[in-house]
Amino acid sequence: MDLQVVRQVAELEDWISEGGVVVLSGAGLSTDSGIPDYRGPSGSARRSTPMTYQAFTRDPVARRRYWARSHLGWRTIGEARPNDGHRAVARLQEAGAVQGIITQNVDGLHQAGGARDVVELHGNLARIVCLDCGELTPREWMAARLDDANPEFRGVATAVNADGDVELDDAELDGFTVVDCMACGGMLKPDVVYFGETVPPERVSRSFGLVAGARTLLVLGSSLTVMSGRRFVLRAVKDGIRVAIVNRGVTRGEPYAGVVVDAPLGIVLPHLASTVATVSS
Repeated sequence: MDLQVVRQVAELEDWISEGGVVVLSGAGLSTDSGIPDYRGPSGSARRSTPMTYQAFTRDPVARRRYWARSHLGWRTIGEARPNDGHRAVARLQEAGAVQGIITQNVDGLHQAGGARDVVELHGNLARIVCLDCGELTPREWMAARLDDANPEFRGVATAVNADGDVELDDAELDGFTVVDCMACGGMLKPDVVYFGETVPPERVSRSFGLVAGARTLLVLGSSLTVMSGRRFVLRAVKDGIRVAIVNRGVTRGEPYAGVVVDAPLGIVLPHLASTVATVSS
């Protein structure tokens, strides 16, 4: 790391050592786990538009196309493992420095890395919800049912997106069969928030509550391009709460942050965790 980054990390160490940190994480935290981000260094140009709630629920063809692509993408997301950054956040929480974690990610890797009580703003791909009866089932069950219903499906993904969707030639979608809820026959959907769908109010309220009680809002791996995450930075600034950012590349939160570290999270976060753990012990 260059001298400027070293100085920024040292200042961030001081902030985190004081405790009262709330983490807001984005896709950039999971890139070291093999999941590409949306807009950062590992992000790829996306040919297909993200699935919207309206298209998923109203268009059977769009729904079939989505399930075929997402079924392939789950093989990458479901096999991903937490990286050093996830484990470092969990260590900071265990040390008492981090008092809350809000994530925009849908991969469940914070919890797999040892974190507790994570607010999953956009849900989790590991869960399937029935839009009719509300029953929740594990994604593994859905994957097995789709395999059984599509024994001849041999689609090959050309790229995987951070939301678990993939790039797939439409010619490979012919004959793909979608399955319905085993309890009521209703429509099944990953338990995640699509474009055009609102984040459940209780998650938003809980997140604002965490930010309100924070000394520092620490943004990790998010460009803050969409308001879903940026609103918490704006609230922190309004309430006089410090904002720090660790991210590769430019973010829309930089004008509001007291510390901005443009460096690999897999290097910075373990260093911070080791330093803060030593100070608190």
